[in-house]
Amino acid sequence: MKKNRIISLVTVAAAALVLAACGKSSSSNTITVGASPTPHAEILKHVQPELKKEGVNLKIKIFQDYVLPNKALASKDIDANYFQHVPFLDQWNQKNKGDLINAGKIHLEPIAVYSKKYKSLKDLPKGASVLVSSNVPDYGRVLQIFKDAGLITLKKGTDITNANFSDIATNKKDIKFKTGYEPKLMPQFYNNKQGDAEVINSNYAVQAGLNPTKDSIAIEKSSSPYANIIAIRPDEKNNKDIKKLVKALQSKSTQDWIKKHYKGTVLPAK
Repeated sequence: MKKNRIISLVTVAAAALVLAACGKSSSSNTITVGASPTPHAEILKHVQPELKKEGVNLKIKIFQDYVLPNKALASKDIDANYFQHVPFLDQWNQKNKGDLINAGKIHLEPIAVYSKKYKSLKDLPKGASVLVSSNVPDYGRVLQIFKDAGLITLKKGTDITNANFSDIATNKKDIKFKTGYEPKLMPQFYNNKQGDAEVINSNYAVQAGLNPTKDSIAIEKSSSPYANIIAIRPDEKNNKDIKKLVKALQSKSTQDWIKKHYKGTVLPAK
């Protein structure tokens, strides 16, 4: 009887060790992704249940600006981030001597021009002031919109993904592009009519209750190279959990959900 009791105790102890080991393994499958609240965090929340089935516990850390997410990723405070496009990432790496990389493109937030004074870009008067944020990697996107409208031309050989307002060759209406504003403040400037027109990123526009496809006077085309991506450190390149995350975000079901949920204000990446 005593011998059987000892065997039972050993069996229970062994089982406890197995459960502890399983618990430890499960916690190692947690990944933390930094994201802007809209639409990035919303899209991440959408794939959380699917990832849980795959054995991945996705934690989402919200950032309200474009400065901290890459710093947090580089310092290993988070495992990945989801808020930026490749031109922004390239500029950040160059400026900060970083080596963050693109793990996969997910969606496009078409940048758009808004105005409480005019109904189209062609209605803008001579010398009109257009307020643009301090986000330099977006300048090429802004220039492309005005180029498509026939209001400006660019210098020969200009690379739109690295373009600046100094690359304008001709400016038919002598439009004044005023830069240097915090991206998140652009909807406030629009509401206060501080310029003749304001350029607003879709995530901030949507947060402010604006619909880029309905409320803007001009919007970026869906063929834009500025798709938002999952960014990671090089040492995470073979991380299976991050690969599962990207796969879930790029799946047809998620892309269809993006189309339906955002009604054109956010587009699946092509």
